[in-house]
Amino acid sequence: MDRTVITYVLYLALSIGLTIWVARTLSHSGRVFLADVFQGSEKLADAVNHLLVVGFYLVNLGFVALWLRGGDTHVQDVAGIFTALSYKVGTVLLVLGVLHLLNVYVLNRIRRRGLIDSEQRPPVPPQGWTPAAPLPQG
Repeated sequence: MDRTVITYVLYLALSIGLTIWVARTLSHSGRVFLADVFQGSEKLADAVNHLLVVGFYLVNLGFVALWLRGGDTHVQDVAGIFTALSYKVGTVLLVLGVLHLLNVYVLNRIRRRGLIDSEQRPPVPPQGWTPAAPLPQG
């Protein structure tokens, strides 16, 4: 088998495995954060979590597929396999990290906005009017 094909197979196995591991980790750990973002609404948190995981898979696996031919694709020797793999897998890991940070940033902005909105509402709805005190005469 050609060394380039071996590199492709190893790259796909590593990248897909890492993508699945990161998605599961983020989904499991992010559920609590999303419940806080959506102020305890578990159904909404689970739905958004699922949508984020699906989007994460689509973006990352699409990038992995496109990046298959990126960089130096002709491998001459065994050292070239490791060089190509480090370049390709390293790029995939950087993309995974950037997407993770972007997700956390956006969700944190949503969470802060929700906290600001909850602070602006009175804790108890108004139940009536208090008459104004008479002005002092004199």
